[in-house]
Amino acid sequence: MFSEDYGSIPGLDIIFLLGGYYYHTNYDTVDRLVPGSMQARGDNLYSAVKAFAESAKLRNARQRESLGVSNGNDDGQAVFFDYLAWFMIFYSRRIAMVLHGIPVIIFLVMPFFSRFLDSGLWCCFATFYDFVKGMILHTTGIMLAIIFPVLFSILRLLVSSYGMNWFANPFLAFMMFIPISLVGLLIPRMVFRGFPLSQNVSVLKVSKEALSDEARFWGAFGFYASLTLAYLLAGLSGGFLTFFTSASMLLAWISFCLSIKFCGRQLARSTVFYVIPLIPCLTYSVYFGGFLVQFLIEKMGMMGSLPPPYGNYVPDIVVAAIVGVVTSWCMGPLMPICGKWLARSSILQFLLHLSVIALALSSQFFPYSRDAPKRVVFQHTFLTADANRIVDSSYDFSVVDSNSLLFLFKYAPEVAKELNIGPEFSFETAKMSNQRTFLTLFPVNFLFSRSLQFPARSDEILKQYRQFPHLYTNKPQTMSSDGSRRVYLELSLGSLKEVWVAVLNITGPLSSWSFADTKLPVPETAEGGPPSYICRLTGSSHEKWNFWLEGRNVEDIRVDVAVLDQNLVEEAKKLKSVFPGWADVTAYS
Repeated sequence: MFSEDYGSIPGLDIIFLLGGYYYHTNYDTVDRLVPGSMQARGDNLYSAVKAFAESAKLRNARQRESLGVSNGNDDGQAVFFDYLAWFMIFYSRRIAMVLHGIPVIIFLVMPFFSRFLDSGLWCCFATFYDFVKGMILHTTGIMLAIIFPVLFSILRLLVSSYGMNWFANPFLAFMMFIPISLVGLLIPRMVFRGFPLSQNVSVLKVSKEALSDEARFWGAFGFYASLTLAYLLAGLSGGFLTFFTSASMLLAWISFCLSIKFCGRQLARSTVFYVIPLIPCLTYSVYFGGFLVQFLIEKMGMMGSLPPPYGNYVPDIVVAAIVGVVTSWCMGPLMPICGKWLARSSILQFLLHLSVIALALSSQFFPYSRDAPKRVVFQHTFLTADANRIVDSSYDFSVVDSNSLLFLFKYAPEVAKELNIGPEFSFETAKMSNQRTFLTLFPVNFLFSRSLQFPARSDEILKQYRQFPHLYTNKPQTMSSDGSRRVYLELSLGSLKEVWVAVLNITGPLSSWSFADTKLPVPETAEGGPPSYICRLTGSSHEKWNFWLEGRNVEDIRVDVAVLDQNLVEEAKKLKSVFPGWADVTAYS
């Protein structure tokens, strides 16, 4: 909010990358913190504050604008990354403009540099055409390395009763998707064993194998060089990885050519000379890619319950696609030279068998555990008409991942028994809750779909509280000369003890209000309902909120109030207690 609302102030957002399993759950305890992480956060925070405070460039937005944006120092989108947490690499956007453009220039110049003096312009164009064909083949392999795991994940869900088996067992994602991704990566090499050369071998007096290796290498190099340039032109600062890959491949190719020149074309030796310069790059790719996949898997438990029929497939497809990207990213630079070793029918069969075995094994693993819990939202809802009257009471449940509430009731029979759910229970026969039921959790309630509602008693809450939240006018409304009217309201939170938030949902021709410097937010629309304005209020339970709403005409303005109380009645506490350990329940009234 400081960078957006208070003068474009630069800053850093520092987060813990891993530990997403426990984030916002009851299992997020001190003993689960990674040792040293709080010290690292303090070091980072202190260093950042000290650097900002001592910087000679410390100016506010108006001063920067009057001095010509930034005096030519454009580090706003600088490139910075660590190498295996050993050291930090940083360079400015201006340097990145030069560095990240070099690989594409090398790719475009190389056909003319290597052929023009000896073979003429026509041969240069034929060489460039071969490089482009090599690039197309490499791109095809990369795409198949992503598509094959996605198809495999869909196939698995067609024969499995639930998804996300890998959630509590991340190794399953690697076992299932890496082998099939490698199959996709190797297929173009398998199909085009003989590279379709445009160059005349007899004129160049070079072996067809050497020309094929050259075309495949420069094609792969061109792919990573093009990605580096695309990052640069898009204004992104993440092109360091593809630039690092391009630079490492260039060193590997020089090493490969030198080994052939001095030792002859010995396949094993020249391959080793090609691989050795790539080791730092491949090590970093595995390190970075492994963290990325683990981070993504942990976040899948809170990405939202997407509606059917395709919602159940989304998490598995996303994880499969990312594993495919990481696999192709780690193995891609090796393919131009090592592909001839790997693209054999026996190796492809082995990888396919490995994938099928992993598929069979995955069905034996349960998606959740106490260390990787399923998130369940349990809301005890009371619909009130005034300060002392309850119209309706219900238990409303929702989940925030692709395994629906039916999965929960199937594998948590104690909960099903407590809610009187029989074996014939289904979404078609159940009573559904809409997103507006969970208004107090706005905007998190947009993650919910297929939420369920069950009847509940309301007598306990009447004994617990003397008054419920209620809204009333506290002075007469006023009319302005342009025909708009202003209504003065007061919100009392009653005698609630542990109020976390109160949310106003205002529907109708609203033109202004007394909140947020009288600025109206963008209206929200939920499940096809009318546009409405949402306002979240936080504060002590005993305080009353006084505010006004202004309407454009005499049409009605509807105000729904939802208040979240963290206190539960005994009956709701008992229901929460029967949930299994692998489910983390966020419960409130």
